[in-house]
Amino acid sequence: MMGDITPSDTQAQAIAAIRDWFQTRTDEQQVFRLFGFAGTGKSTVLKFALDDLGLSPHAEDRPGVVTATFTGKAALVLRRKGTPARTIHSLIYSVIEATDEEIEEAGKRIAQAEIDARHLTGFDRTAAEAAIEAMRQTLRDMKKPRFALNPDSPAASAKLIVLDEVSMVGDEMARDLMSFGRPILVLGDPGQLPPIKGEGAFTQQAPDIMLTEIHRQAAESAIIRLATMAREGRPIGFGQYDDHAWKMRMADVTPDQALRGGQVICGKNATRFQLNNALRRAAGFGGTFLPTGPSEKIICLKNQSDLGLINGMFLSLADIADEGSQYFSAVVTDEDGTHVGPPARNGRPGRLRIYKGHFEDHVALDPNRHDRDWRDKKKLTEATFGWAITCHKAQGSQWENVVVWDDGLGRSEQDRRRWLYTAITRAERGLVILA
Repeated sequence: MMGDITPSDTQAQAIAAIRDWFQTRTDEQQVFRLFGFAGTGKSTVLKFALDDLGLSPHAEDRPGVVTATFTGKAALVLRRKGTPARTIHSLIYSVIEATDEEIEEAGKRIAQAEIDARHLTGFDRTAAEAAIEAMRQTLRDMKKPRFALNPDSPAASAKLIVLDEVSMVGDEMARDLMSFGRPILVLGDPGQLPPIKGEGAFTQQAPDIMLTEIHRQAAESAIIRLATMAREGRPIGFGQYDDHAWKMRMADVTPDQALRGGQVICGKNATRFQLNNALRRAAGFGGTFLPTGPSEKIICLKNQSDLGLINGMFLSLADIADEGSQYFSAVVTDEDGTHVGPPARNGRPGRLRIYKGHFEDHVALDPNRHDRDWRDKKKLTEATFGWAITCHKAQGSQWENVVVWDDGLGRSEQDRRRWLYTAITRAERGLVILA
């Protein structure tokens, strides 16, 4: 028994199965899959299992458990609950970036190839243009950070790697994780969204343990009931489901009401742009595409570990100053009110330089903007409006109150179920589904 919690019979069987695997079978089975839907107690099973095995967080002088998540926000949530956690990317990869000189040289080769192609005709010209397009794609890829496996990763010496929220982990990352040869315990919810491309590597195979019994306390929650209906493909009718959960028509809800309803989650980026603009106007901030002050909802889009910035965390901006075509500067604090940025000088808090492009996309979407601005972006903090965010961006996070703006995302019935289920389970207490 841990605190006031006693595992159910099903959970006790899961704990015993994990113990048996870890103590006797990791040589023949590297990965143990513990899956369960919302409300079935995966976290409870994990806590009891680690305690049962006598495993503590990993340290250089004391090998133990390394916990990692796909998203930075999910890792942040776990750290706030007392579990040392980091992203899978930061755990196993080192960042490699092409130098400005290498990129400039690649650009020169393309320019020369374009000159040479002008003298060609027929098939030779067609083949040369195809080769040039391939060179352009290579150049675009060079402008993005690449990741190489880090042989000195703590994953190489840990007794156990625990992966939470694994539905978003793709095949390549899964292979890289397994290449360290350490036992891996994965916690997954097969009802959640897979990676944007392909399927979840760890959720494609049958689980070792599948928790399906929903706790009594969770079963009383309208959010869990609605999530279960979404996952099973049952229709969710309009109406009130308890004091804190409704399904309503979009036309019956004004932007001002949506603004008060909680974090808005949608499916498509086009919807996100529209909602952010409407919600900003409802909040009185519609006069400019730039954020105007600390009352704006801003979400970070890029990890900057040296500054403590995590992709998916919300930020507050103050003393905003437009600094030219590429960026503005601001005094930045995180969700806990802690200052983020360089040290203060002359008694004034340090400022961050923030890329404008993601904010400009809300008024004039330019598909070439980010490729064009790659050099400037490397040196800048990236963020955007967070009044409304996509469900993919929301994965790994939860809010007390959520408004699900169902814009019909999903290429198949299964995609639809996963999307709606994932969006609903971001809510802790209050939920409004708009359709």
